[in-house]
Amino acid sequence: MEQQIPYKIYLDETELPEAWYNMRADMAEKPAPLLNPGTHQPLTAQELDGIFCEELVKQELNETDAWIPIPQEIRDFYKMYRPSPLVRAYCLEKQLDTPAKIYYKFEGNNTSGSHKLNSAIAQAYYAKQQGLKGVTTETGAGQWGTALSMACSYFGLECRVYMVKVSYEQKPFRREVMRVYGASVVPSPSDTTEVGRKILAEHPGTGGSLGCAISEAVEVAVRNPGYRYVLGSVLNQVLLHQSVIGLETKAALDKYGVKPDVIIGCAGGGSNLGGLIAPFMGEKLRGEADYQIIAVEPASCPSFTRGKFAYDFCDTGMICPLAKMYTLGSGFIPSPNHAGGLRFHGMSSTLSQLYHDGYMTAVSVEQTKVFEAAEQFARVEGILPAPESSHAIRVAIDEALKCKETGEAKTIVFGLTGTGYFDMVAYEKFHDGQMTDFIPTDEELQASFDRLPKVDA
Repeated sequence: MEQQIPYKIYLDETELPEAWYNMRADMAEKPAPLLNPGTHQPLTAQELDGIFCEELVKQELNETDAWIPIPQEIRDFYKMYRPSPLVRAYCLEKQLDTPAKIYYKFEGNNTSGSHKLNSAIAQAYYAKQQGLKGVTTETGAGQWGTALSMACSYFGLECRVYMVKVSYEQKPFRREVMRVYGASVVPSPSDTTEVGRKILAEHPGTGGSLGCAISEAVEVAVRNPGYRYVLGSVLNQVLLHQSVIGLETKAALDKYGVKPDVIIGCAGGGSNLGGLIAPFMGEKLRGEADYQIIAVEPASCPSFTRGKFAYDFCDTGMICPLAKMYTLGSGFIPSPNHAGGLRFHGMSSTLSQLYHDGYMTAVSVEQTKVFEAAEQFARVEGILPAPESSHAIRVAIDEALKCKETGEAKTIVFGLTGTGYFDMVAYEKFHDGQMTDFIPTDEELQASFDRLPKVDA
């Protein structure tokens, strides 16, 4: 007889991970190094120190240590909202009439409403330890900006946030939460920076992108003494901090002897996906176990599924380091879809290498289908999901329905990155039939690919 699994599997705070897991240590084929945008030579720690905090640079370049101890002060902060619950979606399973078993890791049980706080508190901690005055950053939908404003408030740091303009206008209450925690919030692209003015001149009336906002935040950081730039996705240091998601998920499943068959995460820059899959990917890399890992991205910004694996700028203003990643081109500005956190032209170099080497697959989905899944989930599971998370929900439902057709009782795990209570404009557009599905043409993407930097192999 099958063991009865609780609706929610909770770990005790004593079971909170003591170390972050670094996937790169177990990768036989390491991601290509970051390059200096001027010389196209691998960036040194000294060069990166001018942009990022010193300890974060060490974490970024670390490809040998599988485990990085979590400082006690960060673990103490984690205890305010972690460990987060792993939920068995019994009600969704019943509605779908599927033999599949569905679990989701819920990261929305903190004021930021998402998983982003896991890395924000770590980056703010290291900035404080270095004696910095403040930090700058970008944010898409606003979850990262909210999380960083909370973390900076906790450590007494100044926080300057450049928020993608379309999200700044769509999500005014997310902006106000950041201001509650003391952050200054600027819609990007703006006329407050040199690169912002340049982007506005080239793209009048643009709603912006994460690439634009990154350029502005980096410019402000490097031109103001006592400041450093921090970011909520893409880089190895962020995936490292987010590994607490996957470590907790695996520990909860192990308590009941559950081994997942399919692991699904939404993918924009890679923070949530990388964090969720980390320990499972580690087992896969070491040959200890196998899993089907699926990255889900918006059809309007399909970095994995339609991008090129090449060196590219991480920002639209072309002032940041070059990373080898799946990219649509740094000049590509996605349509103003409602999953603002997934509107980045590229993908984590770590995840890009894993995808390139065949360790995971990817699918893209249209936003109307995403919101259909979000509403279906909300009505039976009682949580209003963020648009970003709902991409994973869409594919989890699709996979469960495949099991219904085949009769396979697969175990599916997906990441519910956060809540959608600040995304009601998007839900309103969906209900009123005003939501559209914009998919870039091959010609539009090729025009962007043609502007990729020429880097010798």
